[in-house]
Amino acid sequence: MNSNVIEVCGLSKSYGAIKAVQNLTLAVKKGEFFGFLGPNGAGKTTTIKMLTGQVQPDSGEAHVLGIDVTHHIEVKKAVGIVPEVVMLPSFLTVTEYLEFVCSVRQVDESQAAFWLDFVELNESENVLCKDLSQGMKQKLSFAAAFIHSPLLAFLDEPFADVDPLMQKKLRTFLNEYVGGGGTVFLSTHILEMAEKLCSRIAVLSKGTVLTSGTLQELLHEGSTLEDVFFNLVRTHG
Repeated sequence: MNSNVIEVCGLSKSYGAIKAVQNLTLAVKKGEFFGFLGPNGAGKTTTIKMLTGQVQPDSGEAHVLGIDVTHHIEVKKAVGIVPEVVMLPSFLTVTEYLEFVCSVRQVDESQAAFWLDFVELNESENVLCKDLSQGMKQKLSFAAAFIHSPLLAFLDEPFADVDPLMQKKLRTFLNEYVGGGGTVFLSTHILEMAEKLCSRIAVLSKGTVLTSGTLQELLHEGSTLEDVFFNLVRTHG
């Protein structure tokens, strides 16, 4: 039985003359905390957008939870997404937005109250989304991504604007989520965090995967993920 929740073969995407992703092939198994690492402009966000039905690939194939990624609506229904740039409806309050997500996701509105409390936005429940700080927007996006208990979550730099205490709380949640059978596809430039969280990692540069494997496979004696990352990127830079 195939245990892969993400399968990618030869995926490519260009924007004019810029090759954002080139012939990308990878697989992610159910229950993995998968780290997708690379410098700015490596193609991480473009890859996530293709895998979540937001951008059409130029070539190649990809399936997420068995769904062809060209079936945009079905993919978006199935997964949770925390985007790098959080875009929220400016005319809704925090509570209204979460209740709207519950309605779209067809889950009980009690989940809105639960997640409002979990990400500690209770005191901002009646604030319009447009008036939230970047950190608050990121927490709200995290809540919306998990409100329907997805089997797979794509997180694109999810901790960038979140304070250290909330980072710790979210990391604990994610570890429990993966321990319970969920799968995380995490894009981050925070290498120390990736080393702590991820069970398997791929390093991307100029739209191409340079290496992938478990931490044990990638880390040599005495080396850190930072050492491996910089050596790879410099060599192929």
